Amino acid sequence: MKGKIVKGIGGFYYVACEDLKIYECKARGVFRNNKVKPLVGDDCEIEMVEDSEKITGNIISILPRRNKLIRPAAANADQAIIIFAAAYPEPHLGLLDRFLINMEQQEIETIICFNKIDDGSKEKIDKVHYYADIYSKAGYRVLLTSAHTKEGIDELKQLLKGKTSVLSGASGVGKSSILNAILPGFKAETGEISQKIKRGKNTTRHSELIQVDKDTFIMDTPGFSSMDFMDLSEDQLMYMYREFNEYNDSCRFTGCVHMAEPGCSVKKAVEEGNISKERYESYRSLFELLKSRRKY
Repeated sequence: MKGKIVKGIGGFYYVACEDLKIYECKARGVFRNNKVKPLVGDDCEIEMVEDSEKITGNIISILPRRNKLIRPAAANADQAIIIFAAAYPEPHLGLLDRFLINMEQQEIETIICFNKIDDGSKEKIDKVHYYADIYSKAGYRVLLTSAHTKEGIDELKQLLKGKTSVLSGASGVGKSSILNAILPGFKAETGEISQKIKRGKNTTRHSELIQVDKDTFIMDTPGFSSMDFMDLSEDQLMYMYREFNEYNDSCRFTGCVHMAEPGCSVKKAVEEGNISKERYESYRSLFELLKSRRKY
C-alpha cells in the first residue's frame, strides 16, 4: 500500500495511506544499511503487519524524492514559509539569508513572513517594513502578518492552497500561533518568550505533516537558531543571490565573483541602489567564510 510519512518519532514512522488511515510503521534494516533515512514528506510503500493489539506496518521502499532538505529535515516540499518575528526575538537577517541559500540550492520557492507586526515599537515595526522592502526587491514574496489580529493570514492561506509547504523559523517567532490561525481547532502548543534573553521556547519537537485539505499540506518543523551549507563553494554563492542574476554576466572580467574586481556590475548596482547594501554585505561575509573553509 502506498502512503506519505506524516511524522517520525523514536524510530517509528506514521504513514497516511490511500485508505485514509494512519499506520505506525518501522523502516526495514535495508534503509540503515544503505544509509537512507525516511523523512517526513516521503512517499513510500508499506506492507501490513498484524499483531494481537493493532495493525502496524513496515516501510519497504521510499519512492523517488522531488527534493530533500537537511534542516529542517523534510522531503517533497513545494515551497517553504520562513517566519521571523517583528520584534521579539528580533529578525536575524544572516540566518534568513542562509535559509534562502539552502532553499535556492534545492530550487524550492520561499515565502518570507514577518510575524507579530502588532507587537513592538514604531521604530521596530518601521525596521521590519524596511527589511520587507529589501527582500521584495531581491525577488521574494514577503508577507507581514499577525496571528493575533489576523492581518495577512488570509493571504497566507491562499499561498498554501494546493501545495506542500514547509513552515519553519526560529523558536518564539509565533509559528504555532500562525498554525492555529490558519487551522482553527488545531490547537498547536504555543510557547512563551523568555524576558531575560527575549527568545522563545521551542514547542515543536519533531517535524509533522498536517493535512489541511485533499491537496494541501503544511509541514510543521522544530525551531532552529543556526543554518549551515557545507557543500557550497564560494564561486557558486553568487548564483544563490537571485538579485545578482541580471548582473552576473555583465562584469568587465569573466569569472568576476563581485568582491575586489574592477568593473563589477554587481558592485555598481549596489552603488546605484538596485541591490541592497545589506544583501551585498551578507554575500561578502559568506563568501569569505566559504573561502576560509576551503583552505582547510
